[in-house]
Amino acid sequence: MSDYLVQQIRSAKNIEVRLGAEVVGGEGGERLESFDIQAKTSGAIERIPATVLFVLIGAAPNTDWLDPAVQRSSKDFIVTGHDVNLRKWPLARQPMSYETSMPGVFAVGDVRLGSMKRVASAVGEGAGAVQNVHQYLQECASLNANPDVLQNSLIAGANAA
Repeated sequence: MSDYLVQQIRSAKNIEVRLGAEVVGGEGGERLESFDIQAKTSGAIERIPATVLFVLIGAAPNTDWLDPAVQRSSKDFIVTGHDVNLRKWPLARQPMSYETSMPGVFAVGDVRLGSMKRVASAVGEGAGAVQNVHQYLQECASLNANPDVLQNSLIAGANAA
């Protein structure tokens, strides 16, 4: 989260931040009237009267499950496009905008290094990635038409991992 936003939230008298808590229920008719939170350390559940709830699920990417061949930054954001280390890039062409260091694997949104960390931009990136996927599939189809090119591509891909 941006520091300016953290400071605004901390200084707002009508906002209470609860760290280490999980929303486990909610009540209301036409709109929210209350919600239940559970403290992760004690397990205690507290009902809080409220008409609005904002949830921050974290600012650190959860990418440790990825294959090591998918390059990540020092803070574990997925590297894509022109940020990919070309010394480890296995193909003759450059990586596409949302393509990771593993050809044919794409990343968008908050998990991507250099993204704007906004929902609207993540949606736009997703649309751009769809175009990249179509390009990649077209490339694969043309490689299948020429087995010699496909074999060279597979050899280059095998050396990258």
